[in-house]
Amino acid sequence: MAIKRGVSLYSYQQAQFFKELDLHAEIREVGQNLDGADGIEIVDEMSLRYPDPGEAFVRQWFEWMQIYGTRPVAMDVGMDVLQFRDHVMTIEECADRLRHDLHLAQRLGFGCVRVLSVVPIDVLTAALPLAEELDIRLGKEIHQPMPLEGKQVGEILDVIERTGTRHLGIVPDLGIFQFRPSEVQLAWFGRRGAQASARDAAVDLADQLHRHEAPFGFVDLSYSTAGNLRSDFRRFLTTGECDPAFTDTFHGLRKYTEERVENPQEIDYTVVAEAIMLSDTKADTLRELAPHVTHVHGKFNNMSPVPGQPGRFQELSIDYEAAIGALKAGGFDGYINSEYEGQRYFQDSGREDLADEVDQVRRHQEMLGRLLAA
Repeated sequence: MAIKRGVSLYSYQQAQFFKELDLHAEIREVGQNLDGADGIEIVDEMSLRYPDPGEAFVRQWFEWMQIYGTRPVAMDVGMDVLQFRDHVMTIEECADRLRHDLHLAQRLGFGCVRVLSVVPIDVLTAALPLAEELDIRLGKEIHQPMPLEGKQVGEILDVIERTGTRHLGIVPDLGIFQFRPSEVQLAWFGRRGAQASARDAAVDLADQLHRHEAPFGFVDLSYSTAGNLRSDFRRFLTTGECDPAFTDTFHGLRKYTEERVENPQEIDYTVVAEAIMLSDTKADTLRELAPHVTHVHGKFNNMSPVPGQPGRFQELSIDYEAAIGALKAGGFDGYINSEYEGQRYFQDSGREDLADEVDQVRRHQEMLGRLLAA
């Protein structure tokens, strides 16, 4: 058995927003123009009339799958715990929502449901009996800056060991193998006013951390999200206050920036801080965890041409060779689904300069196919 290829339709969010592609066109693009890819992953509220798309849609959905030779692989679900005006959703309310989503996924033929990395383990265990009954694998996304060696994965493994279930696992987002800020992200910071020296410092710091040569005290960030870390660091810059666990890291980060950048402004500190948003996960860990991987998010920020090799493309900031090598060595035989997020780094430009999502996904699929065949 071999690793299979698919696409998360999240990759086409910008084209969908501008009404250049609808759901039908996105499925057609995967089925007709991505040779060797047949998997479809959706974000429920992006692709469907949620919470109930209706029977007519369900019939149309399976017609599209048949027409284009595609297959439902994974449904990504959210959990807006602030949707009610009078309270934050409880664990049991979240579990009820997840149970609903499991039924919806089964209705549409999905074998995997992905929950976000911040969903508490208690929500997953409460919904797990239904997942087992419906034969759907629940996967928790492991997203940078969380490494596979962190607490989030440990909680999942504890439940698997205790229960013996095969319906709970992880969804590694290959952004956890990113080892430097993306070139398109750095260019975006530059257009916002970050100095070249700050952008260079971000790359250098990321390289030092990747080599385990941190120039200041560094802490385990595996229970954090990138969004929360960015917010916490901005608050630290403004008030000097932060979570005590981050004190050494944030003070060291500010000192490192001031040593490298002349008269740094907030944007300069911010771009250098991107170096601590990287996971530094280990390929050997992914190999060991391969049996517990439900499917994989093939995250990428920018696909650029490989110099001197026309028609071949690369992701300069993510170690795809190590990640795919680990999955192959671990015996993983599920889907890697392209997940493009680099469009956000062009959205400060005019529409004529926006990234071409369709082309970027096609480039990513070329690289995936080549690395999987190696």
